[in-house]
Amino acid sequence: MITREKEPPNLETPFTALEGFVTPNDRFYVRCHFPIPKINERDWRLKIEGKVARPCELTMDEMRQMPAQTITATLECAGNSRVFLVPKVKGVQWELGAVGNAKWTGVRLRDVLQRAEIADKACEIILEGADNGAISEPPRPAGKINFARSMPLAKAMKDVLLAYQMNGEPLTAAHGFPLRAVVPGWYAMASIKWLQRIIASDEPFNGYYQSIDYAYWQPRETGPVLVPLADMQVKAEIARPANNEIIHANSKYHVKGAAWTGDAVVKSVEISCDGGKSWSEATLDADTTENAWRLWHFAWQTPAPGNYVLMARATDSRGRVQAMQRDNNAGTYMISHCLPIEVEVR
Repeated sequence: MITREKEPPNLETPFTALEGFVTPNDRFYVRCHFPIPKINERDWRLKIEGKVARPCELTMDEMRQMPAQTITATLECAGNSRVFLVPKVKGVQWELGAVGNAKWTGVRLRDVLQRAEIADKACEIILEGADNGAISEPPRPAGKINFARSMPLAKAMKDVLLAYQMNGEPLTAAHGFPLRAVVPGWYAMASIKWLQRIIASDEPFNGYYQSIDYAYWQPRETGPVLVPLADMQVKAEIARPANNEIIHANSKYHVKGAAWTGDAVVKSVEISCDGGKSWSEATLDADTTENAWRLWHFAWQTPAPGNYVLMARATDSRGRVQAMQRDNNAGTYMISHCLPIEVEVR
């Protein structure tokens, strides 16, 4: 793993090591905003409160007794690929590896909400983690805050999972032990780790990580407004060759990578070996499911010696095509345009 920050730990998967459809637990990237909380499962409780008829607290034993579901979902940090932005911006300097695909097992969020008898007037669900700390830069609230995000009730009732297993194994501390949310199709800041509280609300949530951070500018008729990050954008990344790799001329090179999108499946990936002037179809692997990545490969007949720029471009089942240019309204997030991989052919 590549250490981007030691404390709190922020570890990136070497994307060049991409091999299988499922990312092994020890190779799955780690994103932490605050120190990893130390949680004793016997003392831990999940609180469900707010606009519900039956506020309650659930133990892990009670969670495991509820009907279990397993889903496959790709999680991508909203700042993945930030190192490609010019000029350099603030934030963890991820390259390509703040993304992974795993099989998650747990309880549907809707089952928990129904158990608490959510009120008709509830419109938003807030998820709060046990991780907390002080914000270092203004604008900021005073004192420590917990990491928390929200989602519309419709999303919460659709496909959100409260997971206690990752690839068939109990969650590790770094990945949210004992319970985390998995929000398919959304950037991973919504998939709260170390989940300790669920609040049903009848009004929009404007917490720090919902409005000050993890938000972007959206143009509207009345002018641009800040809105919370949510849906992952369609995106393909090249795992091999690596940036600045040296490749033999006049040979066959196996270009490979992965592509993903939100609330859809990847339908095609194209490869350009000349900086976007021309494109060729890549071959998609058979494994496909909504909200999970698809691996792909392409046989490149390398040209004469020189410097070349490779790019990948994905299209999903909803007809969305990966953008060629960066959307500057996205700030330091949603780096989903076609990323240039520079190589030297010798």
